[in-house]
Amino acid sequence: MEPVTLVAQRKVPVLVGPTASGKTNVAIELAKRTGGEIISADSRQLYKYLTIGTAKPSALQLTSVKHHFVGILTPDQEFNAGEFGEKGRIVIDEIFSRNKMPIVVGGSGLYIHSLIDGFFEGPGADKEFREILERRVASGELPVLIEELRRVDPKSAERIDPTKPRRIIRALEVYHITGKPLSLHHHESRIEIRFTPVLFGLEWERAKLYDRINRRCETMLEEGLLKEIDLLEQRGYSSSLNSLNTVGYAEAFAYRRGEISYAEMLRLFRQNSRRYAKRQLTWFRRDPRIKWLKCDESTDFGHLADTIYQQLSEQPRT
Repeated sequence: MEPVTLVAQRKVPVLVGPTASGKTNVAIELAKRTGGEIISADSRQLYKYLTIGTAKPSALQLTSVKHHFVGILTPDQEFNAGEFGEKGRIVIDEIFSRNKMPIVVGGSGLYIHSLIDGFFEGPGADKEFREILERRVASGELPVLIEELRRVDPKSAERIDPTKPRRIIRALEVYHITGKPLSLHHHESRIEIRFTPVLFGLEWERAKLYDRINRRCETMLEEGLLKEIDLLEQRGYSSSLNSLNTVGYAEAFAYRRGEISYAEMLRLFRQNSRRYAKRQLTWFRRDPRIKWLKCDESTDFGHLADTIYQQLSEQPRT
């Protein structure tokens, strides 16, 4: 099937997987074969100046294939999954209008869910109520807040990662403002999805994936992650920003402040990256639509792109 036929059918390949699995390389190869444009579903590659620590596509990759949602915000700007879904669907329509194929790639499960399934953004913030909850979290009451959420919104309490207090706070805030559980809002809020997502995931043996992650952490430091931290501080951006309080940057800032040794920084960087990959896999494994493609160190990403394109062409339109 020719790319133009897939465009006419409004098929959108969605490539997911854990960090360091090779998603970017496969997406680039697929885009070259189809003349497509890439939509990055990565919650950190959105930001300018965060290059090494987010494993952004190289300058050559960015010029060889048109990318969207890469380096469009400064680190102090707020952005969320609801906004990404809304704006991403607009971009998909624009790409289709140019007779090009949109190719979604990323590891941020919530962003992808928002884009291809619709995501309830909810009412505006109640800053006073939110500050109260934030103070309770800071004082060690997160377990109590989780129990409160279980009472008023058990479905959200089951779905939300208990290590993400901001999401617990938001769910309680929505209930406080509207009197209805966040899960009910999600159910009632129907967003029209005017394309057919076809999902593919890159699957590695756990030990091999962790080895790739460990090596990537070393490479990031060798390529200048600490220099990137220095430049961010020179621009006035601190580790307190949500965009920088993430794996890689958090450990590097702690090292720069003299709180941990270089060896400890690297150990934590590797450990937290592996834990992040595990959370990504847990999220994606819940989606039965994903066609998993096995990878190892001998995998040819170009051949993998050919496989995806073939399966995409065979996928019946729904």
